[in-house]
Amino acid sequence: MGNPAENQVLTPVVDSSNYGGSVHSVNRTFSPKMQKSTANVGMRPVRVRHGHINFLGRDISTPIVFLATVEALVFGTALLVAYFIKFPLFPVLDVIWSLQMLAVVSSGMVGMLSMGLYRRGFRGGANAVVLRVIGAALLAVTMLSMFFYVFPQLHFGRTVMAVTIGLAVPGILLTRFGLFRLLDHDAFKRRVLVLGAGESALLFNRLRRKSDQVGFVLVGFVPRPGEKAKVSDDAMVLLDESLPDFVRRHHVDDLVIAYDDPRGGFPAEELMHCKMQGLHVLDIADFFEREAGLLKLDILRPSSMIFGRGFRQTLYQQYAKRALDVFTSLAMLAFVWPFMLICALAIMIDSKGKGSVIFRQVRTGQHGKPFTLFKFRSMIMDAEKDGVARWAQKSDPRVTRFGTFMRKTRLDELPQLINVLRGDMSFVGPRPERPEFVEQLGSRLPYYHHRHWVKPGLTGWAQIHYPYGASEKDAFEKLKYDLYYVKNQSMSLDLLTIIQTVEVVLWGRGSR
Repeated sequence: MGNPAENQVLTPVVDSSNYGGSVHSVNRTFSPKMQKSTANVGMRPVRVRHGHINFLGRDISTPIVFLATVEALVFGTALLVAYFIKFPLFPVLDVIWSLQMLAVVSSGMVGMLSMGLYRRGFRGGANAVVLRVIGAALLAVTMLSMFFYVFPQLHFGRTVMAVTIGLAVPGILLTRFGLFRLLDHDAFKRRVLVLGAGESALLFNRLRRKSDQVGFVLVGFVPRPGEKAKVSDDAMVLLDESLPDFVRRHHVDDLVIAYDDPRGGFPAEELMHCKMQGLHVLDIADFFEREAGLLKLDILRPSSMIFGRGFRQTLYQQYAKRALDVFTSLAMLAFVWPFMLICALAIMIDSKGKGSVIFRQVRTGQHGKPFTLFKFRSMIMDAEKDGVARWAQKSDPRVTRFGTFMRKTRLDELPQLINVLRGDMSFVGPRPERPEFVEQLGSRLPYYHHRHWVKPGLTGWAQIHYPYGASEKDAFEKLKYDLYYVKNQSMSLDLLTIIQTVEVVLWGRGSR
């Protein structure tokens, strides 16, 4: 059983009355499980320390960067091998061949990105990965065909194309499954220590799924002196040394501040010491923003919105965004107008010539200004003849037969391209809601009206990360993603959202 005195340790505790973080020692007791984990932590045989790379305003974890780099090399190697098979003596350093290599790798990576294979929280199994990799390859072939139509002098022939794709698909699958097993090892993840064990720390319980903790592993929670702990005893860590020594010995990468009341003081001197050692010290709201791509409204403070980074627009951004809207809308109209004509004819046939083809409805736009939104009519006429606004429900009886198909494929939203050209909407932005719902949600959800700082969008960050919302709870969850977009909006985020919208359309995620 051992001597009970062996379980007694001296624990440094921050005096909450001293903002500078003075330390005094008190007796605490480790649970056997905690004692075991603390004793063995210095025995880790492998430690691959990694972080995040800021690319185009986005924090991307280095394992994802590594995976994408290797898969880009797979596409390039596939073309190289295909060329050697077809042309054994081809000039490797030829400029034309270099442009062909760039086109193949770029189209392949865009295809992978558009299939959601680099999306946060992707939870598809092996079959889903195989289907998406094949879909990415087909999309890459389509993009290359369009590219070679514009630049025929760069075309390398169907045989090379077939061999390249034939080698790339199994190469990507082998690479992805192999690297996933490797990168899933804790040695390749960031080790996170949370300061605080109260209500705010409980938010980490929402990251229970394996897909939610792809890039990090929790070391534990350090309770604050006098704090009523909400997390389980097994998850708590009671320090028996100074914080800088503890994080160094336990290989901690991130220190997350999760105090319920920041006015009680915190160990500022020790945190500064940790930061100078190269650790990331960040607030819990910033941690969730980085790891989950959303703003946690439960802990979001007005001061962080005012003084933190983001939540700003420049004149350059506004002009660039408008140019992207016009270019993208015109390009899509040139491509989809035959589908729009087919939809119009199908609606007339489905409704036997009765009723309108285009559905018009007032929605709330930027700064709360109303505008008329255009859609293909997917419901019966007079769907709300009693005048009461209703959310669209799953298997909604008001939806027509062809309307069901249009909603699943998002074809009913194509007339909104006219709204984008008119300037009522942007191509990327929060979903435009009806004034009745805006008034209802704005009175109940914090920060809801802040989503109207930007133009509503045909697609958006919330639309590609959360299914169709049909309740106040869904609106609250989508608001977290909408405000993330409002805070971090940029041309790169718009392009990323547009590319990832392909997965939503092709796989029908969130349609109703």
